Amino acid sequence: MLKQKFYARKLMTAGMAALAMGAVSSTDAATATQNLAVTASVSANCTIATAPVAFGAYDPVTANAATALNGTGTVSVTCTSGATTTVTLGQGANAGGGSTAAAPARRLKDGATDFLTYSLYSDTGRTTVWGDTAGTGVAHTGTGTLTALTVYGAVDAGQNVPAGNYSDTVVATVTF
Repeated sequence: MLKQKFYARKLMTAGMAALAMGAVSSTDAATATQNLAVTASVSANCTIATAPVAFGAYDPVTANAATALNGTGTVSVTCTSGATTTVTLGQGANAGGGSTAAAPARRLKDGATDFLTYSLYSDTGRTTVWGDTAGTGVAHTGTGTLTALTVYGAVDAGQNVPAGNYSDTVVATVTF
């Protein structure tokens, strides 16, 4: 019986040692790591909106006999930050003879066959014609927020036209 107690104690000690070793082994588990790549891309994008150039009343007899009738409008663009863009203005629906994208001959038309010639400019001095080419458009770098670009217009002075309502439609484009 003494022998049995001895073996029982030895077995119990061995079991406790085995348990202790197992506990130690489980906390020393092996690991492996790998980096996970995460990517995204941002595409250039723009939106465009316009507010009309409303010249108001043209007076060919007195006020505008020798002075152009000026007006302003806006082309508003919102483009991705850093996007390089160009904003162009088309020739209009009533372009005159010899009109080109670089040198538009824009005209307002009444309901019949009468026209008022006018020009659109990108500067307050009304010297830089705003056209429909990369060279005559307005360069713009996107900021991610709305940017209003002023369109400066002038109806040429001294045009002898009948009374009426005159209009035109010009396509504004942002290229990015």
